[in-house]
Amino acid sequence: MRIAPSGYRRHAAQLRDPTRRCARTKRDDFLRPQIKRIWQDNMRVYGADKVWKQMNREGITVARCTVERLMKQQGLRGVIHGKRIRTTIPEVSAPRPLDRVNPQFKAHRPNQLWVSDFTYVSTWQGWLYVAFVIDVFARRIVGWRVSSAMTTDFVLDALEQALCARRPDNDGTLIHHSDRGSQYVSIRYSERLTEAGIEPSVGRQPGRQLR
Repeated sequence: MRIAPSGYRRHAAQLRDPTRRCARTKRDDFLRPQIKRIWQDNMRVYGADKVWKQMNREGITVARCTVERLMKQQGLRGVIHGKRIRTTIPEVSAPRPLDRVNPQFKAHRPNQLWVSDFTYVSTWQGWLYVAFVIDVFARRIVGWRVSSAMTTDFVLDALEQALCARRPDNDGTLIHHSDRGSQYVSIRYSERLTEAGIEPSVGRQPGRQLR
């Protein structure tokens, strides 16, 4: 390691006698626990801006850049409000069933019309996706799954749970409606609907949901 002898001796002397450290280092040692306290007291969601403003409200004068630097050193970060995630990605090359709902979300009996969709949720661990199948007659979720990825397996699992819970008749009287996202018009999803005797329906507009 290419370290000047004078630099090493100065560092060693400061370790033996902390009072010999520079003013900035002493100041940082005072600010670190204050920053961490404010961050923890506010559900660990505050970023550098809010921590800095709170410190100033408490009479602790500090530059914002200093708060940002010391938060980074301690691995502290606020909740990040990212851009809206696009969940409906149309698959233009896949055949798309007719819209059999158009868009009258009404049913006169159970297992007449199911509506499937999925959304996203921000958690401490990052974005998670929640797929669900709703029986329109009961306005009840009959199948759901949570995943960290927007895959066909993910929405298929929600459908399988609904099939297991409701066991609809394999006579083609049940309509399954979804948006035109690639997961719902995939070959595997379409084949599973056919196997279960369910009539597929896909909305004309992306992201059309049950209200």
